[in-house]
Amino acid sequence: MSRRPLELGLRENLAQFSLLVAVTAFVGAMVGLERSTLPLIGEEDFGLGSSAAVLSFIVAFGLAKSLTNLAAGVGADRFGRRRLLTFGWALALPVPLLIALAPTWGWVVAANALLGVNQGLTWSMTVGMKIDLVGPKRRGLALGLNEAAGYGGVALAAAISGLLASELAARDVLVAGGAVIALAALLLSAVFVKDTAAHVQHEQHAGGHDHDENAPQLRQAFPEATYRQPALRSCSQAGLVNNLNDALVWASYRCSSQPTAPQRAKSGSSPASTRASGASGKSSPGTGLTESVASP
Repeated sequence: MSRRPLELGLRENLAQFSLLVAVTAFVGAMVGLERSTLPLIGEEDFGLGSSAAVLSFIVAFGLAKSLTNLAAGVGADRFGRRRLLTFGWALALPVPLLIALAPTWGWVVAANALLGVNQGLTWSMTVGMKIDLVGPKRRGLALGLNEAAGYGGVALAAAISGLLASELAARDVLVAGGAVIALAALLLSAVFVKDTAAHVQHEQHAGGHDHDENAPQLRQAFPEATYRQPALRSCSQAGLVNNLNDALVWASYRCSSQPTAPQRAKSGSSPASTRASGASGKSSPGTGLTESVASP
């Protein structure tokens, strides 16, 4: 029985492309889950009154993800895209456990840094593999579907986890949701997703590139993409501004939506009791944590 000849295109690789879209949605779901629950965990379970302390997980996540994105581009050809994708999801498995057992907020920040590594590997590999499958004529469509799936996952997971956290302990919601997402995505990546290295070689051969042609090293590609080439420089700057706006707007909203320490002292309420009273429509004295959340 002869093997099906390798082809580029969305229709020709629809099954694998659809799997990668699902994996991308899981990548976004992990971000949406943490955005809805981690600030609540910091305030309720660890009694953090400073917005800067609560939002420190954004800094840890961003630094880890940015450095991992850079390393993932270098490692994709060396280790294989599917292998890095699977490894990235394996790194997500300890995150819910670390948060569940965390005795201090520092553990949560460290777990979120590990999640940043997961996001850097999985997001980079899924978008790259989609581009590999569809070829040069459908790269724009592949990127659009990737972004739609990823941020759709962010929105859906944020909405669901936010609703659950209004009724249940936020830490329980994050731990259970994170474990389900990580396990499902790891299973899809390890069992069903196939590597796309052959598609890359097929495109290079069709484009007249030598199979033994060496790719530029990082120290050569980095300056070209960041400041030497005008088109690539514009793309890098646009990506920086887009993500900077996202982080600033979200962090500013979280800070502005919470009462300040003097306001809480004046009203005699804690962050946890403030949220509880807001949900019930009644004011409650500052007794620390709500009854449904166990003190760590």
